[in-house]
Amino acid sequence: MRRLTEATGLISVEYPTTRQLGASAKARAADVTAAFADPSIRAVLATIGGDDQVTVIPHIDAAVVASNPKPFLGYSDNTNLHNFLWNLGITSFYGGSTQVHLGAGPHLDDIHVKSLRAALLDGGTLELTEPGESEDFGRPWEDPRALVEFGDREATDPWRWAGPERAVSGRTWGGCIEVIDQIAVADRMPDLSDLAGAILLLETSEDTPSADDVMRWVRALGERGVLEVVAGVLVARPPASALGAPVPPASERSRFRADQRDAIIEQVTRYNSDAVVCVGLPFGHTRPQWIVPHGGRITLDGANRTVVGEY
Repeated sequence: MRRLTEATGLISVEYPTTRQLGASAKARAADVTAAFADPSIRAVLATIGGDDQVTVIPHIDAAVVASNPKPFLGYSDNTNLHNFLWNLGITSFYGGSTQVHLGAGPHLDDIHVKSLRAALLDGGTLELTEPGESEDFGRPWEDPRALVEFGDREATDPWRWAGPERAVSGRTWGGCIEVIDQIAVADRMPDLSDLAGAILLLETSEDTPSADDVMRWVRALGERGVLEVVAGVLVARPPASALGAPVPPASERSRFRADQRDAIIEQVTRYNSDAVVCVGLPFGHTRPQWIVPHGGRITLDGANRTVVGEY
């Protein structure tokens, strides 16, 4: 909370379920509704992701949220809430959590602070660049070193581009692929007409799904018609090691990322060869992390190999 104030000048307000283990879906939804309803609250930030926010969404008061739009920041399981806001016509920002990106490590990453301030304060446009290094996980939170050290970072690879060498710009929609699967089964997907011309955001979690699993999810989006109507696809650099498991050798991690990348590009190209695709930008489960617009606009320039977000 101190770092958030130092970076933005804003004061944190904790809601009752923030530190409450096992809080019910209704209680968590009540906090979300209350945060949007309170005119003194400038924005709503997630502390962490999870795996059951799909159960929270039905309990949020949509009328209250729609009448009091404000920025929401989060990623991973918070894809549920981003989709809820999208369906209400509210722009949010995909990325950020107090536990992973604000409190941990010796300091905030530069690209995270830059996009955090753009989302909360400054607005404008940002070119989303490659920071050159990445970690899948920081130190375990029960280890005091988690407050003063980053995790083990490695050099990153160049982003992979596919599709025509042209620029496309559109509103963004998407998030964590495993969560989009739940949203689809719960019948909460946006209408295809609303996704026409959009930039699809895709990323995978620390569960490290196989390239075959990712292929099936993306293929299902193709069969639903999503890939056909979007103008571009922006895919995050995935974590290549699972939380709590031994870290695979560098060669295996590289192959894991390449297999996932190739599976996504193959499926997008199969359903929409006109889509501009960029794979590798860090806006998902790795750190450093860009916070990117969700429902705002992103431009993918396949000719100049640049990504620009509007905040």
